[in-house]
Amino acid sequence: MNILITGCNGQLGTELQLLEKEYPQHTWINTDVKLSDSPNGLPQQQLDIANQLAVNQFVAQNQVDGIINCAAYTAVDKAESDRQMATALNTEAPAYLAAAIEKRGGWMIHISTDYVFNGTKHTPYLETDTPCPESVYGSTKLAGEFGVQKFCQKSVIIRTAWLYSPFGNNFVKTMLRLGKEREQLGVVVDQIGTPTYARDLAQAIMTIIGKGIKPGIFNFTDEGVCSWYDFACAIHRLTGITTCKVNPIRTEDYPTPAHRPHFSVLDKSKIKQTFGIDIPQWHDALALCIDRLMK
Repeated sequence: MNILITGCNGQLGTELQLLEKEYPQHTWINTDVKLSDSPNGLPQQQLDIANQLAVNQFVAQNQVDGIINCAAYTAVDKAESDRQMATALNTEAPAYLAAAIEKRGGWMIHISTDYVFNGTKHTPYLETDTPCPESVYGSTKLAGEFGVQKFCQKSVIIRTAWLYSPFGNNFVKTMLRLGKEREQLGVVVDQIGTPTYARDLAQAIMTIIGKGIKPGIFNFTDEGVCSWYDFACAIHRLTGITTCKVNPIRTEDYPTPAHRPHFSVLDKSKIKQTFGIDIPQWHDALALCIDRLMK
């Protein structure tokens, strides 16, 4: 198959590129709005997914059979004042990709987010729970889900959360930097969720492609539950940072423009049962990521 990856230079896209050599039966087409060095030396192409004409031409000319859409506007706070750009990338672009691949009878895997929920539940969210986003980011991502399902019959939507990797900007790398720079650090303790190692999500996507697309919405994070405070403490413990005291603070002590879900743990039963995916525990996944970072 000819498989198009959008947003190839983001955290998930980079991890997918590193896995591509393990699946030589497919032709991988790595694209982003701007080019950078590929992690495995494979060629990349420019594609502006917010340009419908460009998307239609690219998918047709490259005879694309499937799309993995990793591209998104993920600056959660900035989205509150930049709704137009967030809408273009999170709502309109996924619909363009879905419509283009539908014309070829192909499939699409689209990455969504826990922010489609408001976080007021106290048990893990199911795929069937009613979304209720309370941020521009969450609402534009939810609208993107609707567009993908409307325009592509063979679509898989994966909701994930708290993504990190050795690449790009993320919480793990920020905590490492601040842990070395500061003597004290306040981290929110009343927002509960599950960290997700981007490599684990990338491997799950490869498994789904291998087993065959089964349309629907699926949750994926690593296993377990923690607060951002717990996550920060684990990062410092695994990297041997002892000179910075991590203090638990409440959300109200760290106000942000965008509302964040207080509880966004996702139930992963459906993806495990449907595709036979074995999901690592978040502590174990974090240790593997930090080992890569340290090297």
